[in-house]
Amino acid sequence: MLPATSKLCAAISYRHLRNMTGLRRQAAVAISQELSRLASHSPGASSWIHQVRRRSSLLSSRLEEKPFSEMEMSYIKQGEEALQKSLRILEDQDDWKTETVAGNGDKVLSKVLPDVGKVFRLEVVVDQPLDTVYGELVDNMEQMGDWNPNVKEVRILEKIGKDTVITHEKAAATPGNIVGPRDFVSVRCAKRRGSTCVLAGMSTTYGAMPEQEGFIRAENGPTCMVLRPLPGSPSQTRLTWLLSIDLKGWLPKSIINQVLSQTQVDFAKHLRQRLARPVPVTC
Repeated sequence: MLPATSKLCAAISYRHLRNMTGLRRQAAVAISQELSRLASHSPGASSWIHQVRRRSSLLSSRLEEKPFSEMEMSYIKQGEEALQKSLRILEDQDDWKTETVAGNGDKVLSKVLPDVGKVFRLEVVVDQPLDTVYGELVDNMEQMGDWNPNVKEVRILEKIGKDTVITHEKAAATPGNIVGPRDFVSVRCAKRRGSTCVLAGMSTTYGAMPEQEGFIRAENGPTCMVLRPLPGSPSQTRLTWLLSIDLKGWLPKSIINQVLSQTQVDFAKHLRQRLARPVPVTC
């Protein structure tokens, strides 16, 4: 029995077989049966068998989890694509031009890419540790409309796994209604790699969220935010925001450029105000 079990477990180590839920379940059952046989014939081995059986039970429960559908896998791949493409853009340091430099050092740069168009890059330092900034931007993303006047609403439409979400965002009209209300349907991907966090996204389609009356459906992406602790000062976070948006409609490029760069400057200001608010004390 043990050799047969070993062969079955070895089989699921191959990637194309590891995705076969039925085969993995057979392996878990075979392991459990073999452990019971060993326990009955070798009483002294009961301690380590108990530990292995416990882990086998956890494995079996995980195998019962619902696998991703083809559509869900498509969204996950879109999020990964947005992340990889955004990072490639940010890694290329050539040809960035300064759009705005604020008195506090916040800076907006831009460049034109053949396959994307004009993209904007915000570089700021926030006087809060990375986990605090990450929590506000990811864990509390649906509250962004509470502190950023450029955003009316962010709503999570669907969560896929632990890294991917589908969102619907409503952007407020600019002062004077120069740019009217826009909305976006996006797939977002959040990854933490060591001390670096990357929040990436791009526009997608979602059947349950068609175009909304009173809003022009704009498109974004690839876009991302990269968070890193400031070297030598872990209580501060360096935030880089790559912004790529097609606002749609008939708007002069000069207005679009002004609106998008100002949107980034405003975001940094309002984020600092949000993070500086007193934290309510609970008993």
